[in-house]
Amino acid sequence: MARFDNYELSLSTASDEAAALYRDGIAFMLAAWPGAAENLDAAIEADPDFALAHAARARLHAMRAQPSEARARIAIAQDKATATLSEREASHVEVLALAINGKSQDALKAALAHVERWPRDTLVLSLPLGAFGLFAFSGMAEHNQAKVDLCERHAAHFADDDWWFLTYRGWALAENGEVAHGRAMLERAIELRRHNANCAHALAHAMFEAGANREAEALIAQWLPDYDRSGILHGHIAWHAALAALERGDVDTALAIYDGTVRHSVSLGTPINIVSDAASLLWRLQAYGHAVPEGLWEDAADYARRVFPKPGHAFVDPHIALLEAATGDSAALGRRIAALDELVANGAIGAGAIVPAIGRAALAFAEGDNAGCAHILEPMTMDFARIGGSNAQREVIEDTLLVALMRAGEAQKARALLDRRLHRRPSPRDTRWLTELAA
Repeated sequence: MARFDNYELSLSTASDEAAALYRDGIAFMLAAWPGAAENLDAAIEADPDFALAHAARARLHAMRAQPSEARARIAIAQDKATATLSEREASHVEVLALAINGKSQDALKAALAHVERWPRDTLVLSLPLGAFGLFAFSGMAEHNQAKVDLCERHAAHFADDDWWFLTYRGWALAENGEVAHGRAMLERAIELRRHNANCAHALAHAMFEAGANREAEALIAQWLPDYDRSGILHGHIAWHAALAALERGDVDTALAIYDGTVRHSVSLGTPINIVSDAASLLWRLQAYGHAVPEGLWEDAADYARRVFPKPGHAFVDPHIALLEAATGDSAALGRRIAALDELVANGAIGAGAIVPAIGRAALAFAEGDNAGCAHILEPMTMDFARIGGSNAQREVIEDTLLVALMRAGEAQKARALLDRRLHRRPSPRDTRWLTELAA
């Protein structure tokens, strides 16, 4: 008797129990909800030869920033991928293997080819999507559009009430400027499955894009208590609430959220989120003219260096550069910039020169050289997106440019940038700045 996944794709397992546990595990994984590991481990126990269960467990290890465990598990999946495996399942395992083994460009190409044949293979379709997906970390500037195009290309294969597809299609649209359309999809998705952290996260992004900060804070305050702290996005969703509080000038609330939920000593999230959330929130605080409490910079910088000891990540390195600049460690930042220059020259960082440039700009900004900071960043505004992440995460770079322009007396340029930003999304802070510049 044939067994199937949640999208009627056949599974090569002789165990009904393993298939059911796999279906639940994948659903939890796609919702970023606790329980995926336990269900997939149980599926493997029920059928130790179930290749896709091993592959999914490898993907989960990768999502949890456990690379050695992920590589070991995907090797088991490949070993279990015998001749009895279907063509779709064999391709599924190999796409995940490419991604887990760091062959990102090959993984992206293979994932796109795979979903052309099997568009409802959601675990593979999920790989290019999201703020940290293969498109975002491809080095391309137009990855938001690429995500929309991918979702629209395959939308006909998903029902109107598919909570997972609504989540990622809605998020892609909202990030790409179709905020109302995307937000409507996300609100529908969270109605269909409330226990969906990816959707709550995406909805916070859509509200950010709409300038609906109070609504974002209310959403997170109402939703987050039901999400266990072990959830991979718990601390990061709280960061969105801190960002919204800071946007309206409530520094005490932003710092309380940071101290209680976001910083590395309390968060159970992944290092990439913990480092980037800390760096961007603290940098914004200081750039907006607020004091960062003693010890927070050093604490965040020490953690970042410990979990990312070597340069080479287009999204992480700019955030560590902010920390090194803020702590006055110009020697460490100089070494990082030199290493990044070499990696860029060797083609090892697809995002290119923007990565070390952010480090140089951060150092200039921290040392009070606002004109120098603006001189570095202003010609590269179209390249900011190349580092990956989301609009909300990358806005810290544009904020740095904007504050540098204002402090350097470049009022006309600052007004032009603010006008463009307000055209893209309403922002109480930007409106205040524009009013101050007009005075």
